[in-house]
Amino acid sequence: MLTQKQFQQIKDELNNCQNPIFFFDDDPDGLCAFLLLYRYKKEGHGFVVKTHPKLDVRSVAKIEQYDADKVFVLDVAKLEQDFIDASKAPVIWIDHHGPYERNNVKYFNPRLIKKDANIPTTYLCYGVVKQDLWIAMVGCIADYYMPDFFDEFKKKYPDLTKDKKSIGDLYFKSKIGILIKIFSFCLKGKTSEVMKSIKVLTRIGSPYEILNQETPKGKFIFQRYEKINKLYDSLLDSAVKRATNEKLLVFTYSSDKMSFTGDLANELLYRFQDKIILVGRKKNEDVRMSLRSRNTLLPPILEKSLSGLEGYGGGHEYACGANLKERDFKEFVERIKSNLV
Repeated sequence: MLTQKQFQQIKDELNNCQNPIFFFDDDPDGLCAFLLLYRYKKEGHGFVVKTHPKLDVRSVAKIEQYDADKVFVLDVAKLEQDFIDASKAPVIWIDHHGPYERNNVKYFNPRLIKKDANIPTTYLCYGVVKQDLWIAMVGCIADYYMPDFFDEFKKKYPDLTKDKKSIGDLYFKSKIGILIKIFSFCLKGKTSEVMKSIKVLTRIGSPYEILNQETPKGKFIFQRYEKINKLYDSLLDSAVKRATNEKLLVFTYSSDKMSFTGDLANELLYRFQDKIILVGRKKNEDVRMSLRSRNTLLPPILEKSLSGLEGYGGGHEYACGANLKERDFKEFVERIKSNLV
């Protein structure tokens, strides 16, 4: 956990800028973290980090293009030193991966205090702004974290949780889970569509505006979700049918469909809690993967299985991502199986 002093330092950074730029990860945690800070500040520009699992010097042009006076990097696993060095504006990095050693950056990460403190970036940003409780709840549950404000949320929005108590049930059997999918699907598709959806989300007043389609803005978000969800459900149905008695459940699909690897891996793990889940999307001779488990530590297995192959990967203890050449994928899967023994 961050200290109250650190929360105040982040708030001071927000208050003492006029034109901030926000770079955030392309999952609900990253999106919710951005929404919390942006809706508090009501100024600036947001950009999803979609094309690679790190932020490097290639993105510095955005800072100059918008003449930003401060840079906030949210839930991005790797912030490269060349980005920090090239930025003419101060960089504030709020994250819960790593941690990593970097110079000339204001780095807020609970893992610097406690190594296994896997606290979502959404929770950290909510600790700064203390508003938009429902957005904070979406981001936390999406990252499989039960926040200490759950009871407060349940009193304010009882119908969104009903009698669901476990994170898994909240994620996949409640209205808060529908909101998680809605937020996640806002990040799918063409960049222009994604940015339009995010802009609309910055102006949404309550969860019911979306869930009940109470306004044109809410209806726009919900109808886009419904359209994308048809594709997701089709892939999920195919993935479920791939389950066998083996410990490892592997499902891959082609690049002509949107990226659902993380979403599918999360739901498959909920349905098959005794398995390790690997979902891959084939694109441009690569396989881009999400891996999930409930009790098996993934990073050491991933490291051993990737050794000598053309690929990379990493992440949290029970949730990782990886990218590998398609020609090596079969060998990679066999190595995972052998490393599970």
